[in-house]
Amino acid sequence: MSVRPLILIMTIVGLNGMAACSDAPDDRVSPLRIADSDPEQGRGLIQAFGCGACHTIDGVRGARGKVGPELRNYAQQHLLAGFLPNTPQHLVAWLLDPVALKLGTGMPAQGLTEAEARHVAAYLYTLGREDLRVYPPDPPLPLREPDKAMTDLDAPATDASETTPRTRRIAPDLSKEPKS
Repeated sequence: MSVRPLILIMTIVGLNGMAACSDAPDDRVSPLRIADSDPEQGRGLIQAFGCGACHTIDGVRGARGKVGPELRNYAQQHLLAGFLPNTPQHLVAWLLDPVALKLGTGMPAQGLTEAEARHVAAYLYTLGREDLRVYPPDPPLPLREPDKAMTDLDAPATDASETTPRTRRIAPDLSKEPKS
């Protein structure tokens, strides 16, 4: 193999590598942006719903709970509830109805609306991300297309009778005598 094609290939690879290290602004959308959300309103909702009774949460007055996991540096966490990738879509769904995503979780559904869940998620994603303002005004990353129903989750249960069939299917009633 001649030296000339080898030098040409190395030059192309080197120039591409230098372009990747440039100081040009990164136009990619942050994966942590949530459209139509306000982190400060989310902080207020966290305090109003009493999330600090179970969780330790930076920036929320009195949030020193030890029952649930600490939510410090939440934006740097890789997993949500120990099994879901930590994405805005999963976090909003988790906040809406945690039992639907992980049966047997200790976290109850708090009755948040989708808008409230987006605000809470927006605040949690500000924790541990001092280098990046997670929610700049534009361009937002919508969690779903406008005017489309959320298909990932059923509506949160409004009374206990709605969750009973789900529980019976998974956990059999052991109080009844077995038929012989």
